[in-house]
Amino acid sequence: MNVKPNTLKLLVVVTGIFLFVASYTSLKKNPATADENPKIAKLKLQPGFKAEHLYSPSENEQGSWVSMAFDDKGRMIASDQYGILYRLTIPAIGQGTTPKIEKLTIQNDTVALGAAHGLLYAFNSLYVVVNNYGTKKLPRKSGLYRLQDINGDDQFDKLTLMKELKGDGEHGPHSIILSPDKQSLYVISGNHTDAPEMDAYRLPSNWQYDQLFPLIKDPRGHANDRKEPGGWIANIDPEGKHWELISAGYRNAFDIAFNDVGDLFVYDADMEWDFGMPWYRPTRICHATSGSEFGWRTGSGKWSATLPDNLPPIINIGQGSPTNLLYTKDAKFPAKYKNTLLAFDWSFGIVHALHLKPSGSTYSADREEFLSGMPLPLTDGAIGPDGALYFLTGGRRLDSDLYRVYYNGSESTDVSVATAPTKENTLRRELEAFHGEPNAMAVDKAWPNLKHTDRLVRYAARLAIEHQPVAEWQAKALAEKDPITIINAMIGLARQGKAEQSEDMLKSLLSVNYSSLSVSQKIDLLRAFELTFCRMGQPSTTIKPKLIAYLNPLFPSTDDEINKLLSRILVYLEAPGIVSKTVALLDKKAPVGAIAGGETATSSADLIMRNPQYGLDIAKMLEKIPPAQQIYFATVLSSAKTGWTPQLQDKYFKWFRNALNFRGGNSYIGFIDRARKLALANVAKDKTAYYEKLSGADLMSKSGNDLVVQNYPKGPGKNWKLDVAVEAVEKGLTNRNFQQGKDMYNAITCGRCHSVRGEGGNVGPDLTQLGTRFSTKDILEAIIDPSKAVSDQYAATQFILKNGDSVVGRLANEDNNAYYVSQNPYAPDMLMKLAKKDVVSSKYSSVSVMLPGLINALNEEELRDLIAYLKSGGNENHEMFVRKTGK
Repeated sequence: MNVKPNTLKLLVVVTGIFLFVASYTSLKKNPATADENPKIAKLKLQPGFKAEHLYSPSENEQGSWVSMAFDDKGRMIASDQYGILYRLTIPAIGQGTTPKIEKLTIQNDTVALGAAHGLLYAFNSLYVVVNNYGTKKLPRKSGLYRLQDINGDDQFDKLTLMKELKGDGEHGPHSIILSPDKQSLYVISGNHTDAPEMDAYRLPSNWQYDQLFPLIKDPRGHANDRKEPGGWIANIDPEGKHWELISAGYRNAFDIAFNDVGDLFVYDADMEWDFGMPWYRPTRICHATSGSEFGWRTGSGKWSATLPDNLPPIINIGQGSPTNLLYTKDAKFPAKYKNTLLAFDWSFGIVHALHLKPSGSTYSADREEFLSGMPLPLTDGAIGPDGALYFLTGGRRLDSDLYRVYYNGSESTDVSVATAPTKENTLRRELEAFHGEPNAMAVDKAWPNLKHTDRLVRYAARLAIEHQPVAEWQAKALAEKDPITIINAMIGLARQGKAEQSEDMLKSLLSVNYSSLSVSQKIDLLRAFELTFCRMGQPSTTIKPKLIAYLNPLFPSTDDEINKLLSRILVYLEAPGIVSKTVALLDKKAPVGAIAGGETATSSADLIMRNPQYGLDIAKMLEKIPPAQQIYFATVLSSAKTGWTPQLQDKYFKWFRNALNFRGGNSYIGFIDRARKLALANVAKDKTAYYEKLSGADLMSKSGNDLVVQNYPKGPGKNWKLDVAVEAVEKGLTNRNFQQGKDMYNAITCGRCHSVRGEGGNVGPDLTQLGTRFSTKDILEAIIDPSKAVSDQYAATQFILKNGDSVVGRLANEDNNAYYVSQNPYAPDMLMKLAKKDVVSSKYSSVSVMLPGLINALNEEELRDLIAYLKSGGNENHEMFVRKTGK
């Protein structure tokens, strides 16, 4: 069975949830046996693979390990995220599972080295990508370091700082890998790391925001001081003397990997606070070709993957936190798992297997779940010298473990499956050879390929031309007659030319017959117009009417991406009627279940119970999915200063109030509020107060980042520990405030899943009789650490499918042919239908669907009132509460 992503096609709406936990008779249960290591039992592997647990750094007070590499003697070197380096000698498969551990020190150096996000052994050296702001324990700051053993005693004795990198934290410097020809190195950093000055640039360094769409920075402040190019990749020589920018435009891509023909791939991260916004981009695998740009811009500015001056991903995976990416060429795996990328997701504990298939000059990918666990915070992995997969869990000071996974089945692992480069792939590489220094042959070679049918070939050709002096090809571009060549030449000229040429450029673009173009070509043409305006300013009064006459009749279109481009261009040009036409689109409904970011390889609903701490944000959004396309048009209109009538403004500002009913990521309300405020700046001063109220200002907090919630915890909260919480509660369970207890119960969302006296949800057990069965300590322990004891009646179940994938949720019902699985505790009546013929086994999750630490927002008085409410079973007349007068 193939569970399709981000749609509700497989969700069956039924009335009520019925727990038939006892009727799992047709499923093969896979409980852990008494003598089985629970760290292994929680893993879901593909058939024929076996896992071994090798070591627990956290249990040995060695921190939480986040990076690894193998040296020339087959030993593993690993780094604690906030500590030092270690070297491990690991027994061969079948010879035990207890490695020898040693701290890795530098002779004659008393200052420790560690906090590495990237490690690589090459050129008789250990390269260390340090991600650190500098502490007393680890004073060395972020940068690329090189360790060498000069005297040959198997201990490092020389440390060289190759380059300091300005950036740290989880978006700082990340990974380092060896080039395919084993002659150089590749380094990748997140978008909070300044791109250092390079010696060469395959992507021209004249990057800009390049959108007419209003820039709204994250209302909670994330990455507000970060600008393009975002995350970047550089190629360097072994001595670190020559740095060349290869690719950029990532948010927080953590790792990179080459396939067997030398194509480079990147696992880029999303921004979970942007869930529901039209600029949200899922985690994805990108093919990082020479000079590639992937369009990250801060806040609302992220580019659509459809725009021709950036490149699309080869696959959108979905929500998650990318950490590791590796290619399986050297793995002793069956043929199916050759030509495969393994992508590690920290948040939801999944290793995605992405089977690459050549597609023109790039690739497509089929995704399957190679390995998973709940919880399994994956940090790094590598194929060892023995062909096994080694991987680490941990990060953010979580419990850390080292595993080995190897194939133990009947299929041959001595197979070599080579990728055959396509003719388009070869052509793209030939064009990429002109990325860099000027070359007299470049324009002649590249020009015919500006109209190539392959998008990445066109991109490579345009960049080859952009690297040449503009005087050598500007006249050729303006004299061009082929429509597709015109479009791509003008994109290049907009990026490299001068404003004096803008009118001639616009005339060239106006000569293109719009109706003769495909949808993607129309997008390219409109982007060429937009780039010309962005880079060269407002068109002259002579040509502006012609532009409006050409573009205005095209809007609205039947294509969403074309409408996005046309709306922002036409608002910029102040085209007649653009406001009324765009306001009309605020009524357009999105397809049921449509989520911003496009189709993904994983189902959003399936992630919720794999990690409730992160999954419940997804759950809230799926319950009330924001209308992303409407949000886009509303944001575009926030910059429209003319063309308004009172009726249009009333409808527009009422839309904002209604938008507050939907749910997205943490920044959803803030983004809506910032767009609303931009729009309010364009209304008459005597109408500002009216439209403030009409647009929902009274529903929002002072910051504009949240809705006003009545009876919300006043705090200050604390990170409640069990013994402290028990002591605080038990010394004050008299004269409690019933209403405040009930308010706190609802404020921390207990009522979403539990019922008291017939009111509330049915995902978890009824709590009316809680106080008659459990002590105060029992209740607090269940709230603080809900995964300590999970009843199978309310546990999530992982269903293992024949195709190797899995689905996680609660069995709500079944019939002769199917299981009906509830995956969203905020929408429990929406069920996924799983055909029984596709399910081979299942096992309960040890992770509670209830979030830990829900009481951490409460102060002592609020906590006491909450526990009193729970112990009373919602009985206002219980002796714990203050008696009302006359009773």
